[in-house]
Amino acid sequence: MSHQEEPELASPRSKINAPVFFTAAVLILLLVLYAVLNPENANSQFSYVQTHIVDNFGWLYVLAVALILISVTYLGLSRYGNIKLGPDHSQPDFSYPSWFAMLFCAGMGIGLMFFGVAEPVMHYLAPPVGDAGTIEAAKEAMKLTFFHWGLHAWAIYAIVGLILAFFSYRHGLPLTLRSALYPIIGDRIYGPIGHAVDVFAILGTVFGVATSMGYGVLQVNSGLNYLFDIPVNATTQVILIVIITTIATLSVASGLNGGLRRLSELNLILAFILLVLVGVLGPTVLLMKSFVQNTGSYLSEIVSKTFNMYAYEPSKGTKDWLGGWTLLYWGWWLSWSPFVGMFIARVSRGRTIRQFVIGVMFVPAGFTLLWMTFFGNSAINLIMNGATDLATAVQADSSVALFKFLEYFPFTQVLSIFVMIMVIVFFVTSADSGAMVVDMLASGGDDDTPLWQRIFWSALMGVVAISLLFSGGLSALQTMTIASALPYSMVLLLSIYGLLKALRIDAYKRDSQQTTTLAPSGNRNPIPWQRRIRNIAYFPRRSHVKRFVDEVVAPAMQMVGDELQKQNITSQVVEGDNDKKMIEVDLGEDLNFTYGIKLRSYIQPAFSLLDIKDEDRNEEQKYYRAEVFLREGSQDYDVMGWTKEQIINDILDQYEKHLHFLHLVR
Repeated sequence: MSHQEEPELASPRSKINAPVFFTAAVLILLLVLYAVLNPENANSQFSYVQTHIVDNFGWLYVLAVALILISVTYLGLSRYGNIKLGPDHSQPDFSYPSWFAMLFCAGMGIGLMFFGVAEPVMHYLAPPVGDAGTIEAAKEAMKLTFFHWGLHAWAIYAIVGLILAFFSYRHGLPLTLRSALYPIIGDRIYGPIGHAVDVFAILGTVFGVATSMGYGVLQVNSGLNYLFDIPVNATTQVILIVIITTIATLSVASGLNGGLRRLSELNLILAFILLVLVGVLGPTVLLMKSFVQNTGSYLSEIVSKTFNMYAYEPSKGTKDWLGGWTLLYWGWWLSWSPFVGMFIARVSRGRTIRQFVIGVMFVPAGFTLLWMTFFGNSAINLIMNGATDLATAVQADSSVALFKFLEYFPFTQVLSIFVMIMVIVFFVTSADSGAMVVDMLASGGDDDTPLWQRIFWSALMGVVAISLLFSGGLSALQTMTIASALPYSMVLLLSIYGLLKALRIDAYKRDSQQTTTLAPSGNRNPIPWQRRIRNIAYFPRRSHVKRFVDEVVAPAMQMVGDELQKQNITSQVVEGDNDKKMIEVDLGEDLNFTYGIKLRSYIQPAFSLLDIKDEDRNEEQKYYRAEVFLREGSQDYDVMGWTKEQIINDILDQYEKHLHFLHLVR
C-alpha cells in the first residue's frame, strides 16, 4: 500500500499550500466576525445544533469512541505491532522522556490542572444516579473521572496520530490530515477534497486552542485575583493573552527541538513535583489504596461504562448529565484529535506501532489517573471530613477549586504560585504546539517553513482569543467545534478501515521478505573460501565502497534494466541522495519495485582496532557498508565485495519476491 509520485502541494519558492492557507484564513476571519458581531445569535444557532446532535446521535458518539478504543488496543497487541512508523531502519527522533513530555503537554496537561479537583468533587456532589455525598457517590465519582480522562481520550488521540504517522513516514504521504483518507480516495487527497480536510483541521485547531486560551485566561485571572488580589477585568486578561502568545511565538519560532521540547520537559517535571508534594503532604496511604482500588474498579467496569447510554434511566437529570459530561468529553477529544494526533505523529517517527500504542495510550493515561486520584480523592476526603467551604467553592467557580484545595496544605502560598507557573507553561505548550500543527497543515505537511509563517499562526490564535473573549463569542465557537466532531468521527472510522487494509498489505510484504538471502547462494558464482574470509574481516572506507558501487553495482543495475526493457518492462536506474544507487521498475497500477544500494557508516568493533596506534584510536574509526534498501527501508545486509553477477541475481531475487507479494494481495 503506497502512492506513486505525489503532486506538488506548493511551489518550490513558497512553503504555503495556497488553497488551504488562504481558504482557512478567510474562513477564520468570517467565523470570528460572525461570533464577534452577533454572539447571542451565533451561540443560539450552534447550541441548537449541538443539542440536536447529543439528543439524536449521542449513541453514535459512544459507539464510535468504543470502536476507536478497540481498534487501538488490537493494533498494539496484534502482529502489526512490530511495523515501524517509518522505514524499517529508522530510529526515533526523541528520547522516551522527551517524547512522553510532549505527548502529555499537548494532549492533556492544562485540563488536569482545572479538573483534577473540580470534576471528582462535582460528581461526588451531583452523581448521575444514586445519592450525593455518600461513600458510593465517592467511589462512583472516581470511576467516572477515570472513565472520562483515561484510555478513551488517549485512544482517540492515538488512532489519529497512528494513521498520520503510518501513511506519512512509511508511505511518503504529506503529514497532514488529508493523508488519513488515502486508502479511501487515493491520489484525490491532493485535490479539493484533501484541501477541504486540511482546512477543517486548521479551523478546529485554531478555534480549539483559541477558545481554550480564552477560558484559560479567565481561570488564570481568577487565580491571580484569589492569590494576589489582581483585578478580574479585560485589561488583565488581554495582558495575559499577549504574554502567553508572545512566549508561545518565541517557542514555536525556535523549532520543535528547541523551545517546545524544553518547555514540555519542564512542565512534566513540575507536574511530577506537584504530584509528589500532594501525595506526601496529603493522606499518602489512603491515596495509594485509592489508586489501586480506583484502577481496579475502572478496568472492571470499562465495558459497561463505555456503552452506557442510561437508556433505562431516561430521566431529564441523567440525560442532561450524559450530554453535559460524557458526550461533551467525547466530542471535545474528537474535535481536538486532528491537532493533538498530528502533533503526536510528528514526534513519533521511528517508533513501532506497539511502542506507539503503549507510549501514547497507556503511559499518559496511567499518569493522568494517578493525578486524578491524588487530587480528586484528597479533595473528596477533605469534604467528607468537614471542608464544606471547598465544596461550596467548587460549585460556585471551578476555576479556583485547585487554589481553594491547596489552602488545606502546608506552604499554601508557595504551592499556589507553583501551580500558577505550571498553568501558564501548560498554556504556552498548548499554544505553540497548536501553531506548529496549523503551520504544517497550511504548508502541505512541511515542517521546515519560514519563520514568518509560524509567527503568523501563533499570533493569529492570540488575536482570535482576544476578539472572542471581549465579544462573548467563545462559547459559540467552542460549541461549533464540538458539534463538528460527529461527521469527523465517521471519517475517522473509515480511515481506521483504510489503515487496517494498508497494514494487512504491509504484513504480506514483510512476510514475503522473510526468506531474504544474506549472502549469494553457494551454487551461484561461488567464490573461494579464502576470499570470503577476507571480505568478512575487511572494514572498508567510504571511498572504497563508493568505488565498488560505481564500478560494480551501477553496471549490474543497468544490465538488469536493459534486459527488462527488452521484455517491454519500463525501468530506470537513478542516483539518490547520499550516494544511493537505485533501480525502479514501473509496474503500472501496481506498486513499483525499487532496489537500492546505500552507503551506511558504522563504528568499527574493538578487535579491529588492536593494531591502530593509541593516538589514532581516540578518533572515531568508521567503516562503511553497501546496504540493500527496498521501499520499506534497509534490509540490513551488505553486498560489498559481491561480483556483478551476484548483484544481478540478488536484484532478481528481490524482484521475484515483490511479484509474489503483489500476487498475494490481488
